[in-house]
Amino acid sequence: MSSVSSSEIKREFVKSKIGLIGIGILASLIILSMIAIITIPIDTFKQWNNPGSWISYPKTSVPAWVNYFTTEKIPEHLIMDKPIVITKEDVISLASHQFGIQYHYDDFPSDFIYEFNAEYSGSQLLQISVIRPDQSQILLLSRSLPHSDTKVVHHERIFSTDNSIKKNIQIHFSEMDFYNQNTASEDMIFADRDGKVLKGDYIFLVNIYGVDKKVSIIDSKLIIGGKAYGMMGTDELRRDLAVGLLWGTPLALFIGISVAIGSVTAGLIYGVYSGFKGKKTDEAMMRFNDVIYALPALPFLIILAVTISNSIFLLVGFLMIFGWVGVAKVSRSMALQIKTRQYVEASQMMGQKNSKIVFKHIIPQLLPYAFASIAISVPAAITTEAGISFLGLGDPTFPTWGQILHDANTYGAAARGLWWWIAPPGIMIAITGLAFVFIGNALDAIVNPKLRK
Repeated sequence: MSSVSSSEIKREFVKSKIGLIGIGILASLIILSMIAIITIPIDTFKQWNNPGSWISYPKTSVPAWVNYFTTEKIPEHLIMDKPIVITKEDVISLASHQFGIQYHYDDFPSDFIYEFNAEYSGSQLLQISVIRPDQSQILLLSRSLPHSDTKVVHHERIFSTDNSIKKNIQIHFSEMDFYNQNTASEDMIFADRDGKVLKGDYIFLVNIYGVDKKVSIIDSKLIIGGKAYGMMGTDELRRDLAVGLLWGTPLALFIGISVAIGSVTAGLIYGVYSGFKGKKTDEAMMRFNDVIYALPALPFLIILAVTISNSIFLLVGFLMIFGWVGVAKVSRSMALQIKTRQYVEASQMMGQKNSKIVFKHIIPQLLPYAFASIAISVPAAITTEAGISFLGLGDPTFPTWGQILHDANTYGAAARGLWWWIAPPGIMIAITGLAFVFIGNALDAIVNPKLRK
């Protein structure tokens, strides 16, 4: 084996178009990982499998950008939590939150939900109304909050299916031709006199009145239900798939790079030491290597995940155990050639320790090969983890791409045509693997004498 200097590797790598494309893709994945870690709160990551954390989101909604490619605009799911706040303290105190909506879609919303926390004492009156683009105002709800002699914080969710809301809307629209008993509340609120969608600016007003008692709305949120949401849509459990895809990027890089570095390092040291020692030591070590190599990795990983644990960290360890054997065989054959060189024999004659000879004179010669092996090993680790997660044996607490595909398969996403749940994680797995394959092939062409021109 002829050694290749680091400067030569850099010079030749820059000439490789495939290698540069791989570096570009890897850089993009690293940037995505940084965006995920910086912008998405860790609590969102931890609550991935908590249904209560996603109750405000729509179920199986398409990505919002689909509207750019359709003639009829699909209603987007709107979550508004920053209202205009107006307060008034007098004989009759007032706490008011106003939500403005620009509704320009071609279909009616699926529902609306108002959620709030109010701090008060005594008896308070809650009124919710909406001002439509035609300047008509509809009183949706008017009722008293639960009486309290002491100051309390009252939490409540009000749905468009509330009987009081539906009754008030029915009274307002009783003379409309399109009205009937089965018409949904949101359909009437967002409809014109002909029963079609009334586009324009809507203002939802939430007022809480108190007599001689101060009242305040601590926080409130208005949700207008739609069929499109976010960059990547949502799944059956209402989870924002953009969060899963972004967090899946650093997880995939962590799994792939950790397994690749760990297995290549172990295989490199094992194979070099075996080849350097030779004789019975080499024979015994290589027979053990053959035993591990003959074991079917995937069935063993499945058994280990079922019987021991499906923790992602244990999975990384298991992948390392089965990933070092191939590297050990190749590095052993290289070590057999290097140990016959004069500087290695001179080091032995001078009485240097075997460990020093291995780590100082042999392993540095194999580093270019090790880097190429690491790059090529990453896709195998990522796809293996994705396969195990797809079978339902992965760590469910982490939103890996394989886990997302497993959930999609569980809820029949393919049969239901929910392509945004299936295609993006599959594409991300392919792109990530392709990046390291490009880098690995470019490095292999540089360090492998047979492939060099």
